[in-house]
Amino acid sequence: MAAHILLARVTELAAHAAMARRRAAERHRRYLIERASATARIGIWSCSLPEERLNWSEGIYDLFELPRGVPVDRAGTLRMYMPESARQMQALRAEAIATLGDFNFDAEIVSARGNHRWMRITATVDGADGKARSIFGMKQNITEEKLLAERTRRLAETDVLTGLANRSLFQARLDDLHGRHGGVPVGALLLIDLDRFKTINDSLGHAHGDACLVEAGRRLRQCAPASALIARIGGDEFAILTDGREPLDMDGLSRAILQAFQTPFVLAGQRHSIGASLGIAQRGEEDGDALYRNADSALYAAKSAGRGTWRHFRAA
Repeated sequence: MAAHILLARVTELAAHAAMARRRAAERHRRYLIERASATARIGIWSCSLPEERLNWSEGIYDLFELPRGVPVDRAGTLRMYMPESARQMQALRAEAIATLGDFNFDAEIVSARGNHRWMRITATVDGADGKARSIFGMKQNITEEKLLAERTRRLAETDVLTGLANRSLFQARLDDLHGRHGGVPVGALLLIDLDRFKTINDSLGHAHGDACLVEAGRRLRQCAPASALIARIGGDEFAILTDGREPLDMDGLSRAILQAFQTPFVLAGQRHSIGASLGIAQRGEEDGDALYRNADSALYAAKSAGRGTWRHFRAA
């Protein structure tokens, strides 16, 4: 009898030990998942349907900069999304629930501490008998990735010297002249060529020539409307593409630019007169290359007229 009792006790202790090991293994597994998720800036979430009850891992709380474990509700979470991100995410979510499908989406939020963040949402709908029961997935903090991509894009589209748009971005806008591929329709193209720049570059050197170009870009920024694209497209050649959705007095803009360039440039401690000549072409039904040729023809006419003036392209 004592042997049976002892055997039962040993069996019980072994079972408890096995259970403890399993619990320890599960805790360790969860710990590893949380550590891996934190390293990858990933959190796991689920939402019951139709109750809309949320369940977040610690990584999601950290992403939204909320205290871990505090109760969260979907309405409050949605208010942290930027409006356009919320609209797009809601549409994708509704479609996934209706079709028992999934979706991926990059959303912009403002965290509980007021920080703008980007997250990549991966979501899958789980259902039974054709009805959605829950939606779950991962959210990853991709803010640094987005910022790096934006910096890379800006570098690819920016003239390093002046900070204006470069020839590449200018050409892209010109190629989508009529705004049929998601861009802004162009109203007019204004080409600007600096008068007497070569003399400055040759007599004072390239460093002062560069300073002259930087100052020219600054003055063009002050004159052009905020909606216009201002680009440096060559050595001392600049261009302005106006927004076709906004009416603009091109003669008034040209007059303002020439007046701005009447103020001497201070280079190497001396004042230098650097004027500008302008050529203008209004967008019609032509393509970007034709518009550029028209503006260039008008610029040539302005130079032939003695420089320091502007001319509109007139079709023959």
